[in-house]
Amino acid sequence: MLSLGIYPEISLKKARLLRDQARSLLAENVDPSCERKKASLPTEPIQTMEMIALDWYNNYFSTWSPSTSRRILSALKRDVFPFIGNLPLSDIKSNQLLDVIRKIQARGTIDTAHRTLKHCRRIWRYAMLTSKIEIDITQNLYNVLPPIKSSHFAAVLDKKRLGEILNGFDIYNGSLVVKTALQLGPLVFVRPGELRTAKWEDIDLEQAEWRYFVTKTEVQHIVPLSTQSLQLLNNLRVVTGKNIYVFPSPRITVRPMSDNAVLMALRSLNIPREEMTGHGWRAVARTLLDEELGFDVALIEHQLAHTVKDALGRAYNRTKHLPQRKHMMQVWADYLDKLKGKASIIS
Repeated sequence: MLSLGIYPEISLKKARLLRDQARSLLAENVDPSCERKKASLPTEPIQTMEMIALDWYNNYFSTWSPSTSRRILSALKRDVFPFIGNLPLSDIKSNQLLDVIRKIQARGTIDTAHRTLKHCRRIWRYAMLTSKIEIDITQNLYNVLPPIKSSHFAAVLDKKRLGEILNGFDIYNGSLVVKTALQLGPLVFVRPGELRTAKWEDIDLEQAEWRYFVTKTEVQHIVPLSTQSLQLLNNLRVVTGKNIYVFPSPRITVRPMSDNAVLMALRSLNIPREEMTGHGWRAVARTLLDEELGFDVALIEHQLAHTVKDALGRAYNRTKHLPQRKHMMQVWADYLDKLKGKASIIS
């Protein structure tokens, strides 16, 4: 039995139509009473692309640096949400997402297009993992963009000019935090992001080692600390030792200093971007440790935290040749001191 409504609210003509529809459902072995109950249930809100993207962002932004999280959200708001943000994620086709990425490419910012596509892949994978969609359309979009042309970071290899720059770091009159970052960068030649986010808990001043995880290459890394590095860190510990970060932000000490702090200091010393960047010390060390000081290239690559394989094909081992690397880092620090002694003070 199935109630179709109350007369005269439901006319005989309408009742006959509803009866025929119910009979059609029964003919297909579908219970019309159950279908009516399903229809009365509240429908789930539409999960738009923007809603799911923000859900993904809110779940992961705390794992990124403040500058990275700002950059990701800004890119999504500028280049993605205005075009497909209001569409249900499950309805978006791969060609629609590709059109969005092509718009970015058309501006001539191919690296931004690559990064934005990478963020979208993460959003779609997150939606898959949280059962919001069943198909990841981004799998169809690999290799659709031309590769990014690699560019070398600016680096000075003239020994006289290197000495002048190093002397400039020693007389820098800004904050001790930034000054120490300037001075320590050439000694340890790690990536700028790794330097500014260094944590005191990872640094063992007694063992003269800095141990941390390299997110770029996903390896555990050890930086042997020369006597010069230890002196800088011991001096800075008096000022920032109670903080999480070795180089904390001056405004919010629970965060590391800005990624622009060292670059601004370089510019204040009249060292242009075309001549030297924070990343440039890696190229300087890679070249001079090999060509001037004669260290084995594999040893240098280990210290740069690059992936190095031995004769048996085994990948990077963080403790590989550690005594030799400790010796190399001390020789390198002494060599930089000699360059400073042979150069004039930077103007």
